[in-house]
Amino acid sequence: MKKVAVYPGTFDPITFGHIDVINKALKLFDKVIIAASDGANKNYLFNSLERVQLIKKALFVDLKFDKKKIEVISFTSLTTDLCKKYKSNIILRGLRAVSDFEYEFQLAGMNRKLNNNIETIFLMSDVENQIISSRFVKEIVRLKGDIKKFTTKSTIKSLKEKYE
Repeated sequence: MKKVAVYPGTFDPITFGHIDVINKALKLFDKVIIAASDGANKNYLFNSLERVQLIKKALFVDLKFDKKKIEVISFTSLTTDLCKKYKSNIILRGLRAVSDFEYEFQLAGMNRKLNNNIETIFLMSDVENQIISSRFVKEIVRLKGDIKKFTTKSTIKSLKEKYE
């Protein structure tokens, strides 16, 4: 039986921190579903379709990832329902710092209450990527700063177009 992990997030935009987690997940799972959340309580720079396209360009064009092991989708449902749909019992979450842990711990607990067959696995990005956040990347590009250490070429291009 294939081991499938669901990696939910906003990915607004995708960064090298996210990509680091995806790289690690690909070593552990047969398939990774990258699920761009379309929750109503967020102000996104990119809509869900744009984020899916950004992720695909970053992974498959810029970085040449294997398309057979990754599926990129958007979703509006509970993550636990998404897991059921993709026959996965694994929710994958990335951790950057201790400050992420409290929120992620609560989220994992809630998901566990919703479906006790689902496990949340936390992966830490490498040290050089732990400081990267989508929020900071957007702020730097908005202020005309250099973000090439934080995300891929196609994502940089899309970000610059948004702020022109």
